[in-house]
Amino acid sequence: MPHQDDDIHNLLPLREPTFFILLSLSEGEKHGYAIIKDVAALSNGKVNLSTGTLYEALARLLDQALIERVEREASPDEGATHPGRPRKAYRLTTRGGLVVQAEMTRLQTLLAAAQQRLAGQVGG
Repeated sequence: MPHQDDDIHNLLPLREPTFFILLSLSEGEKHGYAIIKDVAALSNGKVNLSTGTLYEALARLLDQALIERVEREASPDEGATHPGRPRKAYRLTTRGGLVVQAEMTRLQTLLAAAQQRLAGQVGG
């Protein structure tokens, strides 16, 4: 039986949009529109997700058990626009959190190697 760490490392490297979606959800549960806005802010406007791209990614992340769907009652202001419909929200699973941490470690390792290699070449 494969070890969970091996399973997680098989999901790496993450695509940039996927990394930002998981990072967004690391703060707590969010609905789709909030994820789109947060990803744009986290990436300084470099990653702008369309609704279709977001929901495709969310479906994949649900299949991989990196996130889970949470049913929420619509708040009073949402109820006016979508009466009687609970709003779908998503949250990171423990496994999703481990994947974000593993990707962060992978990126830090790459950066450290590049910095070490290039340190002697500056101005050279």
